[in-house]
Formats: sequence, structure tokens, C-alpha cells
Amino acid sequence: MTPPVLHTRRLRLRAPHTGDFDVLSTFLMSERARHVGGPLSDATQCSRTLGNLAGMWMLRGFGAFVFTQRDDDRALGMAGPWQPMTWPEPEIAWSVWAPEAEGTGLAHEAALAARDHAFRDLGWTTAVSYIDPENVRSIRLAERLGATRDTGATPPPGSGPIHVYRHAPEAA
Repeated sequence: MTPPVLHTRRLRLRAPHTGDFDVLSTFLMSERARHVGGPLSDATQCSRTLGNLAGMWMLRGFGAFVFTQRDDDRALGMAGPWQPMTWPEPEIAWSVWAPEAEGTGLAHEAALAARDHAFRDLGWTTAVSYIDPENVRSIRLAERLGATRDTGATPPPGSGPIHVYRHAPEAA
């Protein structure tokens, strides 16, 4: 399968590749990754994370996109459809890897394009975003995307405290 490439006004969303490792590992081994399972302690763990990102495309036929500026292939973060095998529902996930991309609206732009792709091209009828309750920026982004907190949703196994935000297809 060949993953699609999406374009927005400022971004290109593409499948992950090995060239993303340095930006991803710098993020994952930093305190900035505290809301997404980090900080990780070594490059081997980071390598596994990149493998998970790339492998989702093979296993599910969809996966998170790495987003970059339209004219530069340097990874800034990821956004996209996500559903590990044990998760109860498909997710629209995102994270900003490059510090200079924070607060620029790029994560919103990428998540919006990825969510539209999931509803339009993958035929999803619902999606959630699983967010650490202390991750105020991601909560604000979910709300900006039109997602609403769903207190009755089942969180992923072993996730610890988590808020679930539901995306409706009509918001896409």
C-alpha cells in the first residue's frame, strides 16, 4: 500500500520515514513529551516509537501522518488516524515534535486535515482523541476542532487518567 500525501495551505502530511528519527527522538527524550508517555530514556525506545508509527500503515491501512512545511521535509510533528490493536475506538492523534512549531496553529491545521481524511476517505463515522487531563494545549486543540468531552467513553487499556474527546463527522 502507498500511504496518501495530504496538503493544506501551509503543510504537507506524509507517512513517517527514517529521516524523522532525530526530530522525533529529541522530542520523545524531552520533558515536552510528558503527556504522550515520555520522556523516554534512550534512542532504542524512540526507534520503537517510529516503528510503531510506520507499522500502523501496514497493519491497519492507515496511520498518523508526519507533518512538515510544504517546501521542507523536516518533521514538525504528527497528526492522524490511529488505532493500536487493543484500543476500543479509532483516534485522531497529534503531537508537536519541533519546539518552533508550537503555538503556530500548525497542529490544528494538521489535525483538521487528518480528521477530514479519516471521515471522508476512510469512512469513519466517529473518532476520539485520548488526552492527558494535564495537557491543556491538546484539550484546547480538541475543543477548537469541535470535539466534546465524552465521559462515558472507554479509555485505552493501561492509559491511566485520560480524557476522551469525541469528534463528530459533521464537524469535519
